[in-house]
Amino acid sequence: MILSGACACLIGIGLARFAYTPLLPAVVTAGWFDADAATYLAAANLGGYLLGVLVAGPVTARLSPTSALRIMMAASALSLFACAVPVSFAWFFTWRLVSGVSGGVIMILAAPTILVHLAPSRRGLASGFIFMGVGLGVAASGTLVPLLLRDSLPTAWIGLGIASAILTLVAWTGWPSAPAGRLAPTLRRRARPNPRLWLLHAGYGLNAVGLVPHMVFLSVFVAHGLGQGIDAGAFYWVVFGLGAVVGPLLSGHLADRAGYRAALRLVLLLEALATLAPATTHAPAALIASSLFMGAATPGIVPLVLGRVHELAGPGLAAQKAAWRMATTAFAGSQALAAYGLAYLLDRTNGDYPVLFATGAGALVLALLIDLAGGVALRQRSPTQRTG
Repeated sequence: MILSGACACLIGIGLARFAYTPLLPAVVTAGWFDADAATYLAAANLGGYLLGVLVAGPVTARLSPTSALRIMMAASALSLFACAVPVSFAWFFTWRLVSGVSGGVIMILAAPTILVHLAPSRRGLASGFIFMGVGLGVAASGTLVPLLLRDSLPTAWIGLGIASAILTLVAWTGWPSAPAGRLAPTLRRRARPNPRLWLLHAGYGLNAVGLVPHMVFLSVFVAHGLGQGIDAGAFYWVVFGLGAVVGPLLSGHLADRAGYRAALRLVLLLEALATLAPATTHAPAALIASSLFMGAATPGIVPLVLGRVHELAGPGLAAQKAAWRMATTAFAGSQALAAYGLAYLLDRTNGDYPVLFATGAGALVLALLIDLAGGVALRQRSPTQRTG
């Protein structure tokens, strides 16, 4: 089951989303789309991700989670094959949107579908391995894409599609059996209002804004913004991917040692510094450190927020799943808006990439301040409360 979950995250998010980052400079260089259009196509995936998060509940009202996950993995693979043919902007936009929808549904369903079948003592480590699939996808895209691009851009898309199809088959029989609609009621039920959860959702949304500059613009920033070429852009994306592989496991270990709240605050602070680095210096050592840490934080933040959600939502499974869906919706919505907003900002500033990274760092600082100030305010309102 854990292997299937990791494969789903690897395909739906690791390849279908993150492979576009090292491909983006090649798409522009090949003349498929200009830089502005190619950037908006990157944002299409993030918009689809938000849509996928929103439709995950209705989907599981008609299909079992296992069937839905199989369909979404197959759809992700199909979208990669379809992007090998640049028929038109609308065609490409549609398939990038489909890949985003698939990734959103996978993010909502994959981990809960598996973790409910595991003992509580095994869920933390299992979550780390499941979300490590995202990092493996990032690393695979950073190493596989440059090799495939040596042949042609269509070959790169087809190669990613073949890899996704193989992983879909590997995961096909590993999902747990569950009656249709079994998880749908828990996805639709609402948790009791909790101010600390709302603060967490707000911080998670701002964290999404802070991740976008590296997730979407890192390779093209190095390749075109710094004029270092596609190979250099791919190198920094590989560094990002290496961080993403170990990020979930490291963040889980940090949470075990320091607690979820302290771990989140520390990661937010380090994220802000790492995101600000490309806006202030172009030194290779700084860019490598920034890429490595933000790669680790991109999937590594997910187990931390999931664990914090479980702490704040209480022991009820329905409340935990409702709170997780709300947190993921806040993340997906903020991510999509940030992608489009930063693409627009890039256009308005005539390609000033450092402004994008500075904006992302500001969002992360704001997320940390909301958590710190909100926590103080809530303690003053409820001086006798000892939890959270």
